[in-house]
Amino acid sequence: MPHVVIIGGGFAGVWSAAGAALARERASGDADLRITLIAPDEHLVLRPRLYEPDPDLAMVELARILEPIGVEHLRASVTTIDTGRRAVVAGGERIGYDRLVLAAGSKLVQPQGLPGAARLFDIDTLDGARRLTAHLRNRTDYAAVVVGAGFVGLEAATALAARGRVLLVDRSQVVGHQLGPGPREQIEAALDELGIERRLGTTVTQVGDGYAVLSDGTRAEADAVVWSVGMRASELTREISGDLDHLGRVPVDQHLRALPEVFAAGDTAAAAFDAEHTVMQACQHATPLGKVAGYNAAAGLLGVPLRDFTPGPYVTCLDLGGAGGIFTRGWDRKVMAAGADGADIKKRINQHIHPPVDDASKILAAAGHVYLELPFFPRDDKKAAA
Repeated sequence: MPHVVIIGGGFAGVWSAAGAALARERASGDADLRITLIAPDEHLVLRPRLYEPDPDLAMVELARILEPIGVEHLRASVTTIDTGRRAVVAGGERIGYDRLVLAAGSKLVQPQGLPGAARLFDIDTLDGARRLTAHLRNRTDYAAVVVGAGFVGLEAATALAARGRVLLVDRSQVVGHQLGPGPREQIEAALDELGIERRLGTTVTQVGDGYAVLSDGTRAEADAVVWSVGMRASELTREISGDLDHLGRVPVDQHLRALPEVFAAGDTAAAAFDAEHTVMQACQHATPLGKVAGYNAAAGLLGVPLRDFTPGPYVTCLDLGGAGGIFTRGWDRKVMAAGADGADIKKRINQHIHPPVDDASKILAAAGHVYLELPFFPRDDKKAAA
């Protein structure tokens, strides 16, 4: 029986499994196809929600998604990919495949040689978010230093500001450098409203017990130092290709194929968004990438036509804690909603990213819609929020 193996239990991996199951359902006759998802944990972790006060709410049991659609789950970590022999090694077991989907995600880039780095916190993983939450539990006037004023750092800083004093540090001379100038005025206003101090053009050079030292020589009080700088794709990409992009991602074609028998999805895939941009390492791209990669991996074995990856509109939605939120459209990130309206959209998106569970028909139907038109997104013809 043909075998599709999927590496990774995040958004891209889960939706790859659902996409493969959908192709199997659409194949003519009784299609025999085995689908195995390999991931060490029993939950899909909703990483975009790990900045929230209770990270344990950011989980969905994998069995409730995979079992209804006939996908096996092997709880193990893949250590080796042998593309020549079409096999992976996971948990000491060698597993053959006819098609492979690499959806192993990305990890936070940890600082090298930073004195006191073991004291750092992060919200990159569920365990990391739990550790930070436990450390600050029952404290109402803590001092926190957040390193990195990008998307994750801004959400972490504004959430932490609800119960403590926050210093936001970044090497760039502006906050949200990668977000561009579009939403910057609103972001700056939100940080001012929340009383978040900024120290730009600098970084942390040492982390001690209750303090952090900055590169300008300043010693800042810090009950917690949260690191949120840089993401890089899983090291497994190196076993697929030596030609990786600056984020460690594998180049793929319009079908998300990296090699004749290997597809890539999510944070491991350097897929074209348009002539000027590649996809972002973000949930909004991981989900459709997974749906297309998994579908195509199975479709090629079953004689079903493959899908092209055709990205939907690019949007950004940023939670700014007690100052509301920001919703933008396009790569210039034109602000379409801010404040309470932006926060409402962000809340709805956080609810929407939960995949259907327990019902095979709903899971497969969702896999069939690569992009969904969400009625709560403001249209471009509406006036942008001031």
